[in-house]
Amino acid sequence: MEKYQYKKLVGKLIYLLHARPDITYTMSVVSQFMYEPCERHMQAIDKILQYLKSSPRKGLLFKRGDIMSMEIYIDEDFIGLVTNRRSTFGYYMFLGENLATLRSKKQNVVA
Repeated sequence: MEKYQYKKLVGKLIYLLHARPDITYTMSVVSQFMYEPCERHMQAIDKILQYLKSSPRKGLLFKRGDIMSMEIYIDEDFIGLVTNRRSTFGYYMFLGENLATLRSKKQNVVA
């Protein structure tokens, strides 16, 4: 399997996350294997692409509102994944009713 093709597809799907947060968790999992992908990871990318093709109207619609308020929601997983025991931190920021930023980061050290 070609690593370059895998990296290119994952990069494009990460860019798409601003409009399609429904694939956020799946993309966080497959992006962990950017440097050592195997055939199973490429099959997962194919499944994500099939899902996106079958659900074209499930993206976010950005509306213009009268009131511009900012709300931030934070979540942290202290237990982490079973495979590596690292915790994950994430946040969502809304401007009005629109999702402006989302971020998820795996911690560098084991908790």
